[in-house]
Amino acid sequence: MMTMEPNDNNPEQLQDSNAADQDGFRPTVPLTELQQAVAKLRGEVQKVIVGQDQVVDLLLIALLCDGHVLIEGAPGLAKTLTAKLLARCIKTNFSRIQFTPDLMPSDVIGTSVFDPRTTAFEFRPGPIFSNIILVDEINRAPAKTQSALFEAMEERQVTSDGKTHLLGKPFMIVATQNPIEQEGTYRLPEAQLDRFFFKVNVDYPTVEEEFQIMIRAGQGRKMLSVDAVQPVIGPEELERARSLVQQIRCDEKLMRYIASIVDRTRHDGSLMLGASPRASLAILEGSRAQAAMDGRDFVTPEDIQRVTPHVLRHRIQLTPEREMEGLTPDQVITLLVKQIEVPR
Repeated sequence: MMTMEPNDNNPEQLQDSNAADQDGFRPTVPLTELQQAVAKLRGEVQKVIVGQDQVVDLLLIALLCDGHVLIEGAPGLAKTLTAKLLARCIKTNFSRIQFTPDLMPSDVIGTSVFDPRTTAFEFRPGPIFSNIILVDEINRAPAKTQSALFEAMEERQVTSDGKTHLLGKPFMIVATQNPIEQEGTYRLPEAQLDRFFFKVNVDYPTVEEEFQIMIRAGQGRKMLSVDAVQPVIGPEELERARSLVQQIRCDEKLMRYIASIVDRTRHDGSLMLGASPRASLAILEGSRAQAAMDGRDFVTPEDIQRVTPHVLRHRIQLTPEREMEGLTPDQVITLLVKQIEVPR
């Protein structure tokens, strides 16, 4: 009798990859649907994006955790395209806001317009009233405009003329920025940076990946555009996946491990600004999503260590002396994590 081997690239055949490991472990949380949804999203995005597997996975983790993502990289590294592809793969509304030096807060959240027929002011929503919002080159707008996102990112609502307007579900901001050294950019306020779940750094492709990009480009422009993908999951499926993430267990010892890592950032001599409690919550939620994507219903120290750099790198600030020495936030995070005893 012929049997078919499971194919990790085929969502229909995908099973909980770690549902029964060598020790006979089987998760108590049914993760098959979540893994299938992740596989479908990953598969669609990778139809266009060559490499950048970690970037895609981090976007998926943030999506499962109802978090916002800041993507940083040099121009031309497909930051905007990756965000647009993720939005295209989900059956939700999508909007794009191009941040520029002359952009006003009302251009983002909306404004009240006088209606002569009713002799009253009518609120006209801005592009923030969508489900997945791409904020392109967020650090090219001044702080006044960037601050317009504060309430929306944290409370999922905006206030205009004393009236509060709720935003839809799901609601996710994917912001892109060029490195701060680029001309014409502004440093984001710390309060805004703290509201991003992850900061994802995009690196240059390898020689082989760049070769594959050229091969796809030779097959037509559609192969490198959002037209090559289609929606594969809906809001209901996304909500079910998010509810499963909340059921992933994290031992109290591991919670203390997370708290110890974040607390160390507040007492390290290389840092003038440590991470807030939002960082601890983000590491916890991100670790749960990572475990779920791997087919486990419990968090391991490795899950925590995998998401920690992406949670902390934008929440800490080096002292001027360390910056002059060429030290990077990622290097400091690596040293801090090594100083904390790993619970077993």
